[in-house]
Amino acid sequence: MDLKNKTVLITGAASGIGAATARHMAGLGARIAASDIDVGALEALVGELNASGGTAFAQAVDVTRSDQVDAFFDAAAQAYGSIDIVVSNAGIGGKEQRKTAEHTHDDWHNVIAVNQTGVFYTMQAALRQMMAQGHGSIVNVASLAGLKPSGYNLSYSASKFAVIGMTKSAALEYGRDNIRINAVCPGYTKTPLLDRLLGFRPEMEETLRRLIPMDRFGEAGEIAEAIAWLASDQAKFITGQTLVLDGGTSLI
Repeated sequence: MDLKNKTVLITGAASGIGAATARHMAGLGARIAASDIDVGALEALVGELNASGGTAFAQAVDVTRSDQVDAFFDAAAQAYGSIDIVVSNAGIGGKEQRKTAEHTHDDWHNVIAVNQTGVFYTMQAALRQMMAQGHGSIVNVASLAGLKPSGYNLSYSASKFAVIGMTKSAALEYGRDNIRINAVCPGYTKTPLLDRLLGFRPEMEETLRRLIPMDRFGEAGEIAEAIAWLASDQAKFITGQTLVLDGGTSLI
């Protein structure tokens, strides 16, 4: 697969699936515009990509701020001329794991702001740019928690169900504009988000692993490979779909 002469904009690029996607797509020849709120890790990633012969730039972006999202898109379009692929990956989990009646309002508002509203702002900016240039591909990073119930995790689950709904609705609206919009739904994947979850409840690691027919957690690089394929011209007749990468967990 070749992404030469393609510009890829990635939110939440400093770690986990976002960083793996930036590395993988840069390795396929893409120019990378990377954003995150973790400026140190973001700049380290972009420095790594440029040092290895890639083309990348970093911009600090809080996806809950539409003005910052819009400014990032403007900077990427000015730097590279077009934005061919957008990977809306920025996401967080709640600070606490509680049942619905005890779910904190802070967790609800913070998770929805990043995972749902942040994707909305990113999609809006992407669609404006892609309508102007006449083409584009968007991949939203949802989750298995957007397809199946996820206990002690209401805001995260609600936000990821919303991402899938937004993906399908927007794909229906913009198919005739040569813009494809899809989502990936990773299962339990080795990322800082999973580390945080297991930090709350370390005893869950074996329980979660037993839920995976392939008997292992996913790797961020495996999700990145799927995102790159789904975003690329090799999947050019696919839109409005959710690609599940969960080692078979959804079969149970």
